[in-house]
Amino acid sequence: MTTPAKMAAAASSDSDRGRAESSAPSASTEASSKWLDAHYDPTANIHTFSACLALADLHGDGEYKLVVGDLGPGARQPRLKVLKGPAVLTESPLPALPAAAATFLMEQHEPRAPALALASGPCVYVYKNLRPYFKFSLPPLPLNPVEQDLWSQAKEDQIDPLTLKEMLEGIREKAEVPLSVQSLRFLQLELSEMGAFVNQHKSKTIRRQTVITTMTTLKKNLADEDAVSCLVLGTESKELLVLDPEAFTILAKMSLPSVPVFLEVSGQFDVEFRLAAACRDGNIYILRRDSKRPRYCIELSAQPVGLVRVHKVFVVGTTQDSLNGFTHKGKRLWTVQMPAAILTMNLLEQRSRGLQAVMAGLANGEVRIYRDKALLNVIRAPDAVTSLCFGRYGREDNTLIMTTRGGGLMIKILKRTAVFVEGAGEAGPPPAQATKLSVPRKTRLYVDQTLREREAGTAMHRAFQTDLYLLRLRAARAYVQALESSLSPVSATAREPLKLLAVVQGLGPTFKLTLHLQNTSTARPILGLLICFLYDEMLYALPRAFFKVPLLVPGLSYPLETFVESLSSKGISDIIKVLVLREGQSTPLLSAHINMPVSEGLVAA
Repeated sequence: MTTPAKMAAAASSDSDRGRAESSAPSASTEASSKWLDAHYDPTANIHTFSACLALADLHGDGEYKLVVGDLGPGARQPRLKVLKGPAVLTESPLPALPAAAATFLMEQHEPRAPALALASGPCVYVYKNLRPYFKFSLPPLPLNPVEQDLWSQAKEDQIDPLTLKEMLEGIREKAEVPLSVQSLRFLQLELSEMGAFVNQHKSKTIRRQTVITTMTTLKKNLADEDAVSCLVLGTESKELLVLDPEAFTILAKMSLPSVPVFLEVSGQFDVEFRLAAACRDGNIYILRRDSKRPRYCIELSAQPVGLVRVHKVFVVGTTQDSLNGFTHKGKRLWTVQMPAAILTMNLLEQRSRGLQAVMAGLANGEVRIYRDKALLNVIRAPDAVTSLCFGRYGREDNTLIMTTRGGGLMIKILKRTAVFVEGAGEAGPPPAQATKLSVPRKTRLYVDQTLREREAGTAMHRAFQTDLYLLRLRAARAYVQALESSLSPVSATAREPLKLLAVVQGLGPTFKLTLHLQNTSTARPILGLLICFLYDEMLYALPRAFFKVPLLVPGLSYPLETFVESLSSKGISDIIKVLVLREGQSTPLLSAHINMPVSEGLVAA
């Protein structure tokens, strides 16, 4: 028989032959990888998810097999497959889609071979030595008495199908107890098909049956690895059931506000246990041994896509492409954003090194391994991975099994020399980001100021608001005054869209003053403008203090040059005002105040 060790050896020999023909970068990549490629079959035709994968020594011979609850996509029937190495050992059909698979010990008697439990529809099928051993069915739910009375009348032909339909629709809309499957199917039929359906089913007893949505195992009274375990079932009727491993009776029943989809348990049933259920309402509910209802609730910002317990931390993947760590009381510890959508999650436990980490399969084909929020490793698959399982397979302790969206099967073996180092997957945030800042101690001045703010907080806020309103009022008044007196270098009227810029050049006593005047309109030229200079004639002299502006073409900046001579020998400077006027109007269109520099030539003289 081919074991994963033999497959790894074959894969290693093939890679050794290929290394002679490959390039140096490829060889270095293979050498640096922590995994051996034991097997890859893209046509294995296995379609499942992580809850339907399990590894167990089903025959007690030390050879671990892979149990797969195959969904059978399309028109194919769901099947239970057991793989040994890369080959399918046994295969059997299932009556309904599988919800979960688990292996557990039912008793302490020798030989200590675990049993296989497969949840499908309303039943749990238990196998021992790969043979059917027991079938547990969920107890039926209570019926609506009005619905039961209606079908009794239909059985005695006291009611016609049309009236039966109207009455059942009224019950569906108002009654607290939902209708049975038989009534729901009847309401979906056309009027012509209802008579035949009633004649066919009126003699049958109506039943309201729930189905299993998730399943896991809980140790009975010992924490040992080979201790007896109970089955924990989550149902569509918002309940959690704990089953006895020998008699398959219900030991405990707990209610939830919503339908559970993922389960994680810790502890022992007879001593103390804690159970976490991720539900369809986007919350995670924590229950303990003696609680019939949840003790704590973790509210998520998105729907959960996976739940894994790593030591005392619950790691939750959500539809917002993020991993979140929570304590058992609901406190958020950390959040890590993923580069793609999370498709599946599972636990990686390397017992030889005491390592527990979470594996997340992403839609971009990556499998990321995290310990808390530290990235340990990234595995890139040729297709998106839809299910993950890590554990002993064949005679190899650390084997990773993955199935892909296209039905492929991948088996990788962790190298015995592999050591996971934080940050080895890819560059993440610097370690200094997680370092706590040394905040200085509170001084006496800080404490006094805090007390003052606490006592006079209302008065301080009112004073601040008063000053803020005064500042806004003064700014508004200044803005209005600037508009009314055309103090702005940009025209505020749409009829005369102008822009003025002044530049002073030179050291003195003669300065060159350049005015850049621009028509900012899109298509209309401007004509009939005047430039006027206002200045102190005791300090400055201009050859032309008033002149006409030529036609301004839209979009062009016109430089208008003149010379300014400083007359003061005392090093005094002043402001020269530039006004742009329209012929026949006394109010300027815009203006500019030029702060003239001190004439350095006169000062030096």
